[in-house]
Amino acid sequence: MGRAPVPERGLTRHEAAARLASVGHNELPGTARRTILRTVAGVAREPMFVMLAAAGTLYLVLGDLGEALLLLAFIGIVMGITVVQERKTERVLDALRDLSSPRAKVTRDGEPQVIAGRDVVPGDIMLLDEGDRVAADAVMLAAHDLSVDESLLTGESVPVGKRGAGTDLPGAAALAAMRPGGDGLPVVYAGSMIVRGGGTARVTATGLQTEMGRIGRALAAVEEPESPLRNQTRHLVRVFTIVAVITSITASVLYWVTRGDPLGAVLAGLALAMSMLPEEFPVIFTVFMAAGAWRLSRRHVLTRRMTVIETLGSATVLCVDKTGTLTQNRMTVHTLVTEGARRCDGDGAPGGREFTTAEHALLEAAVLASEIRPFDPMENALHRLAAKAFPASPADGREFVHEYPLAPDLLAMTHVWSSAAGGPPLAAAKGAPEAIALLCRSDTSRPASIAADAEELAARGMRVLGVARAECPGPPWPVDPRELRFVWLGLVAFADPLRANVPHAIEQCRGAGIRVVMITGDYPSTARAIAAEAGIPADVALTGLEVASVDGAALRIRVRDVCVFARISPEQKLRIVDALKQNGEVVAMTGDGVNDAPALKASHIGIAMGGRGTDVAREAASLVLLDDDFVSIVAAVRLGRRIYANLRKAMSYVLAVHVPIAGMALLPLLFGWPLMFSPAHIVFLELVINPVCSIVFEAERSEDDAMRRPPRRTDERLFSGAMIASCLLQGLAVLAVVGGLYAWWQHDGVGETEARAMAFATLVAGNLALIVANRASRVAATTTLFAKNVPLFWVGLGALAALAATIYWPTLARLFGFVALTPSAVAFCLAAGAGSVFAFEAVKSATRRSAADS
Repeated sequence: MGRAPVPERGLTRHEAAARLASVGHNELPGTARRTILRTVAGVAREPMFVMLAAAGTLYLVLGDLGEALLLLAFIGIVMGITVVQERKTERVLDALRDLSSPRAKVTRDGEPQVIAGRDVVPGDIMLLDEGDRVAADAVMLAAHDLSVDESLLTGESVPVGKRGAGTDLPGAAALAAMRPGGDGLPVVYAGSMIVRGGGTARVTATGLQTEMGRIGRALAAVEEPESPLRNQTRHLVRVFTIVAVITSITASVLYWVTRGDPLGAVLAGLALAMSMLPEEFPVIFTVFMAAGAWRLSRRHVLTRRMTVIETLGSATVLCVDKTGTLTQNRMTVHTLVTEGARRCDGDGAPGGREFTTAEHALLEAAVLASEIRPFDPMENALHRLAAKAFPASPADGREFVHEYPLAPDLLAMTHVWSSAAGGPPLAAAKGAPEAIALLCRSDTSRPASIAADAEELAARGMRVLGVARAECPGPPWPVDPRELRFVWLGLVAFADPLRANVPHAIEQCRGAGIRVVMITGDYPSTARAIAAEAGIPADVALTGLEVASVDGAALRIRVRDVCVFARISPEQKLRIVDALKQNGEVVAMTGDGVNDAPALKASHIGIAMGGRGTDVAREAASLVLLDDDFVSIVAAVRLGRRIYANLRKAMSYVLAVHVPIAGMALLPLLFGWPLMFSPAHIVFLELVINPVCSIVFEAERSEDDAMRRPPRRTDERLFSGAMIASCLLQGLAVLAVVGGLYAWWQHDGVGETEARAMAFATLVAGNLALIVANRASRVAATTTLFAKNVPLFWVGLGALAALAATIYWPTLARLFGFVALTPSAVAFCLAAGAGSVFAFEAVKSATRRSAADS
């Protein structure tokens, strides 16, 4: 199929902007975004809000206007905090959606550029390449060996061929009569996928005017599997809710029977239920996942599926490509090897020496065997060098007429071009040296010589390609390029330096119990040289031929120890990933091509290359590496561990802090003391707990040994028995001090308002101490006292200021049932509350030391 030059420069920037304003964005109606009103309505359905509203209503019925207004004010504050948090989360998710939206390559102002798919307008000239998702309906101006998967529109999985219309563009009526699924049509449709070849196309319809829009079929996002952590959280919330309802009803009945006050019984029951409900858990999970995705994006890692954040901390194997991930992806042609001669000078001619005839022939064939619009860094390097060697492009005056793509049994690609001088078509091939030698049907001595040259260059860390050419009869074209009589032209060796920070990053992985495995299509010697330089064990390299020659059981044994896989085809990546998974590994894998998609999807953590990756790879992956840098993967793993650790800290804190709150709501009912809590007191405590669990702990930095621990087990439960026991003991320590002091003050004849104020101050101090205690899960609480956490400083300062206001501001003190305390009483309460936690932590530290010494 021919490919004509693009007949126009595309739209100008101003024309595109005017059309965008006229026809709107190229998108279909999606799910409605959460507006402020929807957020408010969601909060109004929360159990805590319902109980607050019920309590406020009861106070109005009782005629206590001040208490009712206080509760209403708290309702407004809680609503405001929730709305702000949700809107912040929505903005983060919107930004992530914009980053992950499909891209489109278009020509504007005569220059190719990549834009968001939603910004494509009718009249745009799209540049389509293998692996792209088509952004809009368009008529093909030119196509070369173009096949498109239109199964999204037709349900048929077999790709269909497309042709270029050239200057004979179909009219509107002819376009309307063409339907998706037809083979050989000059049109492509939005949502379809380029599976082979490429071309240029003019956009005819966008948005609702596309075929997809007209038949009402939007490209739905892949449904995420239910998160294990979310399931665990929901289960715990259900358990606590049931216990809270049963306990509060029982306590209300007890209060009514013993004190004869039905309205007071209802208020006491509401306060107890509010104190026991861990309604923060869903908020924690939502905020942590959204904030985690945002933090990953700041490290050049785009999260496409939120559940992968949970898996990052469990990764045991990182399977990575060499080029562009471990290396700088700045390929240069370092060496040309022709018959009996070698040129080692990078991209130029040293000392003014001109390129020889043999070098010209080698470069010409290498460029003709490359893509017209090169995407691969090696092909870009060939084009750069050819620009120095030739006055005009080798493709000038020729027409691309046929292609033999890379195949698993022949690692070479061949392009057929019409002759510039009117002779027979020219076939140019480049690929693995052994594959090109096979095409040339060389004599028995040449393959050995070629292999020796290639091995020597590869051992120095270079990537080596063989190049050949042949005269091609036809059309019709031979079915297999091996039917042609190729002539060997030489070798091209490319240098791509290792990224400077890769060895340190791999050392971090090793310390974290993560094995780094290189899977590359390069020559084994090249792969081993780069692996050794990076710090990856490279004593043994398993080749694609060896992978193909063993069965699944044998491959599972081989992949346990091998860290370098060379000459691997994309299809073999899937076998390697499956073998690792069957060995119990949690696999993260990088990929960029169309054929990498199955392996990316099969791995636990699929990581697509954002810079050089295809849309197919990005859609199959869980993460997209925006800078294609291995160090970003390691940073993502570290951040994943941090997110999970901080999530557990927040959950532990919430579980611990609800013990003394619920206890002090229940104990006065059981022992006949004056009630310590009204709903207003519970809401005050919630105003501290909410920002702490969702902001303070989320901002907590990684612990120093985060990358010196083994990966987390995949079956590890968020709420283990040991964790729950520790939280309960922390909370009971605070409850013992607050409850004991409250009982003592009752026995000592301290007034009800003074006892309540002192007990509440003690509880607030204990609350703040629990924050400090849960900031570090593996070290003593005292080590975190001065560790930097800006949100904690402001939350703690705000909590103490609010406590002071409730005690010393007469209006608030009256509403809370407090009396002004002396400075010494306040100091005693704060010390007692903090001491309750730190005394428990001291016992725990001593126990840890004793166990370590024994």
